[in-house]
Parts: sequence; C-alpha cells; structure tokens
Amino acid sequence: MFDVQDLQSPASLTAVDSLNPIPSTASGHPLDRLTALMRHRRAAAAAFTIAVAAVLLQTYSTIPLYRTSARVLIQDERTVSVGKLNANDPQFWEESDQYYNTQYSILRSRGLARRVVERLHLRTHPLFDGSAPQGRGPLKLVRDLRRLIGSTVTGLSRRTPRSAEPSAAGEDAAESAATSQFLAGVTIVPEKSTRLVEIVYTSPDPRFATLAANTLADEYAQQNLDLRLDTLHKNLAWLAAEVAKQETKVREAEAAMAGYREQQNALSLEDRQNIVVSRLNQLNDTVTRARTTRLQKESVFDQIKRVDPSSDTADAFPIIATNPGVVEAKNRLTELAAQKAQLAGRYRPGHPEMVKLEMQIDNARTALNGQRARVIESVRNEYHAAANEERSFAGQLEAQKDAAMDLDKKSGAYLVLQREAESNRQVYQSLLQQEKELRVISNSRTNNVQVMDRAEVPGGPFSPNTRRDWLMAILAGLVIAVGLAFGIEYFDDTVKTPEDVAKHLKLPLLGLVPAVRAPNGPLLSGSVPHDFGEAFRSLRTSLAFTSASLGPRIVAVTSTQPLEGKTTTACNVATALALGGARVLLIDADMRRPGVHRAMGVQNEIGLSHILVGQARVRDAVQQTTEPNLFVIAAGRLPPNPSELLGSDRMGSFLTNLQAGPFEWVVIDTPPVLAVTDAVLVARAASSVVFVVGSEMTRRGHAERAIETLMTGRPASIGVVLNRVDLERNKYYYTRYYGYHYQSYYGHRSATPL
Repeated sequence: MFDVQDLQSPASLTAVDSLNPIPSTASGHPLDRLTALMRHRRAAAAAFTIAVAAVLLQTYSTIPLYRTSARVLIQDERTVSVGKLNANDPQFWEESDQYYNTQYSILRSRGLARRVVERLHLRTHPLFDGSAPQGRGPLKLVRDLRRLIGSTVTGLSRRTPRSAEPSAAGEDAAESAATSQFLAGVTIVPEKSTRLVEIVYTSPDPRFATLAANTLADEYAQQNLDLRLDTLHKNLAWLAAEVAKQETKVREAEAAMAGYREQQNALSLEDRQNIVVSRLNQLNDTVTRARTTRLQKESVFDQIKRVDPSSDTADAFPIIATNPGVVEAKNRLTELAAQKAQLAGRYRPGHPEMVKLEMQIDNARTALNGQRARVIESVRNEYHAAANEERSFAGQLEAQKDAAMDLDKKSGAYLVLQREAESNRQVYQSLLQQEKELRVISNSRTNNVQVMDRAEVPGGPFSPNTRRDWLMAILAGLVIAVGLAFGIEYFDDTVKTPEDVAKHLKLPLLGLVPAVRAPNGPLLSGSVPHDFGEAFRSLRTSLAFTSASLGPRIVAVTSTQPLEGKTTTACNVATALALGGARVLLIDADMRRPGVHRAMGVQNEIGLSHILVGQARVRDAVQQTTEPNLFVIAAGRLPPNPSELLGSDRMGSFLTNLQAGPFEWVVIDTPPVLAVTDAVLVARAASSVVFVVGSEMTRRGHAERAIETLMTGRPASIGVVLNRVDLERNKYYYTRYYGYHYQSYYGHRSATPL
C-alpha cells in the first residue's frame, strides 16, 4: 500500500534543551519570591481585605474607654505617733514591704469596694444595671448586638454570682455583682521609690471614672482612720473596765489594813530588821511580781479568749498580729490574693488555674487560722502558768507568814495587807496611765493616709487607639496575605512552570501553549490569538529537531489524565505542520473517547477501528480536511477491545506501511496514560512522544507515574508540552524568563487567523 522506509534514529534531545532553556533559581534572586504573590494575588488581596476589615471592625465596634487616676500618700504608723506615748507600739516596727503590700491589697479588697458601692449607690447606677449606652460609632448594629450579649451575661451573673467570684459574707446578689464590676475597673499602681500610690479607674463614662477614683481614694483614707480608731476604742473600753476593777481592789486592800490596825492595835513594823521579816518581804515582793505577771497575762488573755481565730478582727490585737507565724501566714495569703487578682484578668472563674489558686488560698487561710489559734492557746497557757506560779509563791508566803507570826504575830498580818495594798496600787496606777495615753492618742485623730492628687475628667478615650489599630490591621493583613500566598504555593503540587518540568519530570520541554478560552477548543484553522499560534509554530520547530530527518515521522500525543488538552494539541500540531508545507496524517487512536473528528469537522463512519479489524482499507478511512496538506483518520466505531487492537500485528503493519507512505508527518492522538495502556502500545512505534501536561492542573505525582508507565514501552524520545499556561496569572514569571510579549510585538491581542 505504501512504500516501506526504515526510520532512522531520532536526533539528540539536547537541541530541545537549547531551544527551550529551563530557568535556574540557584541564584535565588529576591524577585523570584514575587512569583507566588503574583500567581495568587487575588487570594492574597482577599485575605488582606478580610484581615484589615476584621481588625477595623473590632476597633470601631469597641466601646471607648476612659482612664483617670487619683494619688494617695501612704506613710508608716510612726508618722501618727503622739510624742512618745505610743512609740513602743509593735506595729511601728513592722517591715515596710509587708505593710505597703498589705495596703495595696486593701485598696483592691471587696470590703473597700463595697463601701464605694454603698456610697455611690452603684446597684442602681446606669453603668451597673445595663441601661447605659454602649458608646457611639459607625457600627451601631454591631454594638447593639454586643449590648444584647452583654445584657445576657450580666443577667446570668446576677442569677449565679458565685460563678464569677465568691461574694463576701452579707452581700446580696446585686451588691456582689456591683462590687465585682466596680473592682474590674480598678488598677493600683505604686510609684517606685516613693510612698505615693496611683489609683487608676477605667470606665466607658469619663465622669464616672473620675468620681470612682476620687471616691475610692476618700473611702480608703477614711477606712484607714476608722480601723485605727476602732482598735483604740476597744482597747480603751477594756482598760476602763480593768481600771475600775483594780480601783476596787486598792480600796478593799486599804480598808483591810485600816480594819486590821483597829482590831489588833498594830503599828507599822517597817523598821524591824531580822531575817524572818526580810525573808517575808522578799516573798511578798515575789508574790507581788507573780501577781502582776498574772494580771498582765490575764489582761492579755481576757482580750483574746473570746476572739474567733477564723475572723480577721483577731489581727487587731498586737500579740496576734505580730506573731511571726501569723505574719508569715498573712503574707502567704496576701501573695495568693495578688496572684488571683492577676489571673482574674486572663482566666474565667472555674478555670483549672483559678481553681488551683482558690485551693491554695483556702489552705493559706486555714494555716492563718491555725497560727492565730496557736497564739491564743499560747497566751492561755502562759496565763495558767502565771496563775500557778502565783499560787505557788503565795503558798510560800503564807508559810513564811506563819514563821513570822511566831516572831511578831501582829506585824506579819499587817505587813501582808500593806504589801497587797501597795501591789494593787501599782497595778492601778499603771493601768490608769495607759488609759490616759490611749485617750490622748484617740482624740488626736491623726491619719497616715492622705489624698494628694484628685482625679480629673479625661479629655479623650485611651482605647481604642485607631491609629495603632490601623497599623496593626495593615501589618496583620500583609502577613496573612503573604503567608496565604506562600502557603498555597507550598501545598500546590501541580506542574505549573517549565522549571517544574525539568526538576520533577526530568524531561525536555518542547513548548508552552497559552490558555485560550474557546467553546470546542482553540484550533489554528480558526481565529486564535497570536501568542497561541506562535506557541505551536515553536512546537513545530521543536518537533522538527527532535524527530528523525529521513522518512515519515510518527508523533504520538498523550497526557496523564483526561481534559488536559491532548486532543486539541494533537489537532493543532498536525495543523501547524500542514501549514508549514508538510503532508500530515492525523490519526485518532483514542477509540474509547474519540474527539478528533469533532475538532477537525470530519465524519466518524469509517476509522482506525475498521482498519484494524479488517473491515475497511486505509484509503477508505483517510479523509481530506479544509487544509490541503492535512488528512485525518477518525477513530471509527467504538470497539470492545481497544488495547488489543492497538497492540495487534495489524496495528504494527499499519504503522510500518505509514512510514513508506506519502505523508511526511503522522500525528497520533492516544488515550491518557493513567486511564489505559493504549498510549504505551502506540509509543513503541512512534519516533517521538508528545506528553501534554495541563498547567496548574496535573499533579506532579500523577505525571511522574504516567511517565514511568510510558517508559515501560521504551519510546524513542519523549518531550513535554506545557498546555493551558495562564500567562496573565503568571505574568511575572514568564515575562522574566521567557519574554512572552507577543501582544506587545504585534501591537494588540485581538484574535486573528494563523
């Protein structure tokens, strides 16, 4: 049928490499990083817009907050001493760090906050009952939603106040909620190296922030004075009762001495010098001291015997407050309270860290109560020991009295009465002196806390900071946009550029085909853009260099998977070769999903399947197209066994005969490699294989597996055509490395015939 001619070996593939060099990124030019941004610029722009909008939405929907502060001066207790009357008070010599840390905790305490809540009637204040406006701004709808959510949360907190923060004893739900809400705006800032403390308050209402800061400072100063006066008044009440008791004892002792003198007609024996009397005097002094000690111990014990160790009022008594164990336990409790205040800003109640801290606070308070109880028990033991010691010495004194009575019966009894009277008089004078000193101190009403600077109404809000938020929004948008672009690029494993072909597929690149939108695929026989036509001219040149120079050259066209444009590529390659003056035969070997006849506008009544099963001759299947040098053999009727037909001897004889025929080029459209093995069978007899890869469509792993499959047929040569390249989307890359400016060269991009 055709004259048989042997096909010579194909030309070296190095010519393709010289025609289509692959750009190297080994130099790592910084501008290469722009490729990913340019490719994914729409997604990056959308991410940038969303990020900026989200930050600005948060900014402009945030309620404006105002901050103001008052300053108070906290001095130590020595500044309120009256001369030297109370210079020996133990609280004057306490450690300054513990003292000031205690004062800072008092400023943040619920007790002080409750005084402010009651003074300002905050339970009915608009800011605390949810009726106040939540600020103004362009996003009124968003703020109305925030107000609705805030009202719901406030309602829940009023129903279950303990879930937010344990309320103090005696607080009802409304008062507890108001106290907690007030404390949320309080910040205590001690000034370094000074005794000044700044009371900062934050609120949506600037006037209320000023009022709250000033009221808190005033109430703190007043509470400090009230606590001092309350302690002094309690001590005065106890001393008054003791003075009255001791006065009665002095009167009774003096009356007993007078009665004894009258009954016994005894005179003073003070001048008598003998051992018995001297011993008696010594024992009497000892008993007096023991009694004084016992009275002092009893005095202390009477003060604290009814004290509840679990109540903080126990610390009002110096013997308890200054005990090292109590001080250490209080310091531990203060530190835990400070930690709780810090964590309350970051965690919600019920958080594991908050629960853990609450347990530590309970343990610390239990330890504090235990230390107080030990102090009370110690005072009780000391009192009983003093009483026992007094009774012991009294017994010795009585024994000595019996001995003295032998010497001078009358003088001994009188001496006892005299000593007792003197002892009672000394105790009475001591108590009376202390009572007078405390009254002088109480009447002075001096206070070691003073308000130095009162808060002023702030001129503007400190939050939100729109300028800072704009900068943050832009920076965040840029970071997210760039990260998204590089992230998409990193996870995208499709073949996109010639560099991917060389790096991953390790095959020469025959040419690039730009993406062109057309209903049935762009064909060179119609109107196509210039860059599309030039791409196939370049591909035609590459095929001429990579195929044999003698005899008809058979080119098999295949792809990894369907819809990558292999049929359109085969038709356009055949058309380009025909337009170049060569006689070309285009064969549709995809007998499963034939498409060449539709693209070329020919009939599919007789085709390749008829030839291979012996139902038609070759001349009957060859059809003339509109191009004078282009002929087509359609796929024919769909057979049940396409692979067997393509691998049969008839197919081999058919291709062998084509090499001796009148055609210079034979282009065979074969099925995708991963779908079936038909392409491998055809590739054995082809002088070159055109492997079509859809740009940004074909995954590298699939393409590599398809090439491995093709290699099993040992084709003469394989070249890659990167199809459907979006030059606009990848404009930077292809302009930089390939200079695709056909539209600029021709002066326009309009579609014209090839």
